[in-house]
Amino acid sequence: MSDSECVIEFREATYAYDGVPAVENVSLEVNRKDFLALIGPNGGGKTTLLKLALGLLKPSSGVVRVLGQSPHRTRQRLGYVPQFKQFDDDFPATVEEVVLTGRLGHAGLGRRYRDEDRAAASRALNQVAMGALAKRSLAALSGGERQRALVARALVTDPDVLLLDEPTASVDSRVEHRFYDLLGALHERIPIVLVSHDLGFISSYVTRVACINRRLTVNPVSDLHARDLEAMYNAPVRLWSHDCEL
Repeated sequence: MSDSECVIEFREATYAYDGVPAVENVSLEVNRKDFLALIGPNGGGKTTLLKLALGLLKPSSGVVRVLGQSPHRTRQRLGYVPQFKQFDDDFPATVEEVVLTGRLGHAGLGRRYRDEDRAAASRALNQVAMGALAKRSLAALSGGERQRALVARALVTDPDVLLLDEPTASVDSRVEHRFYDLLGALHERIPIVLVSHDLGFISSYVTRVACINRRLTVNPVSDLHARDLEAMYNAPVRLWSHDCEL
């Protein structure tokens, strides 16, 4: 796969809930070397775009292609980290068991995990510096450690693209900074699409920013200004970042 090869393409894609467009006429290409931040107000269509890429939704009109194919054919080639969820204190799974659930599409429901599945889980945990915690209860982890475990779950199939939906919404700024350092390291070998509200953190990591409020615009990070975000959010915005206007 070349550096410029398109891995996800939206071409005039629209999706409507009960006849009301959530995203409208979206055209976007995500390439092999992209670390794309997808930002916008709540209800603006960010998660809808991820679901279209994952093949969980079908566009009302237009085209969505992933790795050159229809999304429902490529779902197992995408790693997906959903929005952070709080776990019950008595949640019984170990870190390794949670990561292994990412292999269900390969192992099949009702079939025992094979040695190759466990080896894949071990590799994924080592990629996120969690190998030593494989046997620990997920409920015993900190918020940052849980997030790394969920990233390992997404990496366990060796995906071609990593998608994350507001992965740091429930962690503090110190953990958030370390988490983005992890994503920066992963981006050296895999394209990433990240839904986030935290532009101040991500501006030093991402290569492009896609702003979505039903319709979409895409900017290099250095070209994104506070006035662009104010128009999208319909509210005053001030940016704290390395490359953006204050």
